[in-house]
Amino acid sequence: MLTVENFGKSFTTHHLNQTRKAVSGISFNVEKGEFLGIVGKSGSGKSTVLKSIYGTYKPNEGQILYDSERFGTVNLHEIPDHDLIRLRKTEIGYVSQFLKVMPRTTSFELVVLSLLEMGVDRVTAEVTAEETLRHFDLPEALWHNYPNTFSGGEKLRLNIACAVVKAPRLLLLDEPTASLDQASKLKVRESISKLKDSGTTLIGIFHDLEFMEGLCDKVYDMSARAVKETV
Repeated sequence: MLTVENFGKSFTTHHLNQTRKAVSGISFNVEKGEFLGIVGKSGSGKSTVLKSIYGTYKPNEGQILYDSERFGTVNLHEIPDHDLIRLRKTEIGYVSQFLKVMPRTTSFELVVLSLLEMGVDRVTAEVTAEETLRHFDLPEALWHNYPNTFSGGEKLRLNIACAVVKAPRLLLLDEPTASLDQASKLKVRESISKLKDSGTTLIGIFHDLEFMEGLCDKVYDMSARAVKETV
């Protein structure tokens, strides 16, 4: 489903006229329905790889090929912006430890909108949104509040809810459990496991390596520049 070929990314600090290579020489394949974990020390470029797959960053080297349902196989950094946006809405999900949401939109409506983007009718979307918010322990008193009033953990659980409720073909997870308590982590693990069982392809970064045990099919080691099968 996804092929990363000799990927490299540099960042330029224009006012200093400096260019820094963040990562280079990254290559791996992910088959449909697999879960690939990415491991490596802080600063090794794990998040840069994930954000580049999502299209937030454009590579300076190599290419990222995605076998989309809508357009067939595409290079994610050569397709038009409106096609990339369409893939983000309907096929590719991204969860980070930070929540960015539309202003003046309640947590309930954010989950509903995620489903409406997938073509789900509003009645079904509202019922599913309620079930999802309950699963991730978002108190009902918060459903019709704006997320900017939430705690860090509440924002993160909402962020995860908005992504997993769509059951995307490809889901990218950038340390999604970083600020969650153990009970919330187990809820996230349960949802990820269900998505995987239903055929979602996943790529994830987790500092809590125990969380990955039994979930990942293989692991990409940023230091070794190699994929290792899990036991």
